[in-house]
Amino acid sequence: MNLLKRVSVTVPSARAEQARAVMLELFPAGFEELESDSSLELAAYTNAAGEERIWQAFGGAAATAVEEGWEERWRQFHRPVRVGRLWIGPPWEAPDADSVAVVIDPGRAFGTGGHPTTQLCLQLLGREERCSLLDVGCGSGVLAVAAVKLGFDPVVAVDFDPHAVEATGRNALANDVVVEVLLADLREDALPESVLAVANIASEAVVALGSRLRTRRAITSGYLVSEEPELAGYRLEQRVEAGGWAADLHVRR
Repeated sequence: MNLLKRVSVTVPSARAEQARAVMLELFPAGFEELESDSSLELAAYTNAAGEERIWQAFGGAAATAVEEGWEERWRQFHRPVRVGRLWIGPPWEAPDADSVAVVIDPGRAFGTGGHPTTQLCLQLLGREERCSLLDVGCGSGVLAVAAVKLGFDPVVAVDFDPHAVEATGRNALANDVVVEVLLADLREDALPESVLAVANIASEAVVALGSRLRTRRAITSGYLVSEEPELAGYRLEQRVEAGGWAADLHVRR
């Protein structure tokens, strides 16, 4: 029996930023956004527990059962993107001939490079001198794999979710790159030392990360432009924005 549902809410455009923030907290692995002239529909593919969370957060939602074969239809939401010379896309799409290809299988829980926060991180990453890199909250491993393709070495990726660790390892292997992948909780475990860190995580996790990092520089994202999480021990050097989302470059004080 298929218990998966597509649960959605529609909000006026004026409330879009706040609604995105709520959905990001509820479904950090990703959700759909469908915009119109005056409103925004936000949808998650989830179970009954996820449906209840959306109801509690928004006071209502529309839910439809997901029919068999949804895994194949889900592919239409994963399209390739270009960030500089990087092409990032799923394995069923063909890379551009003039690109550095990063092929990421999103699975059901992790995204490819389609979200603005991932693209913003890559934008900042491309401007950095090549060095050792730590990817905190690696998810599918898109940032870690892309970093190796750009020339960063060594690259270590950590996540508290065993499924993310597995996905990152699998995607690194598929791209024929070397990434050391570790299971670690940024709030509790010692993080490896590196010159640069990148963390595409929620703003409250960024705040917790500052005191745990042992890096000279850090790129953070995963939050809206209205949020300005402070990274303890660092000063903000640069911010880039896209689609209501932000990414920041921090430098050790």
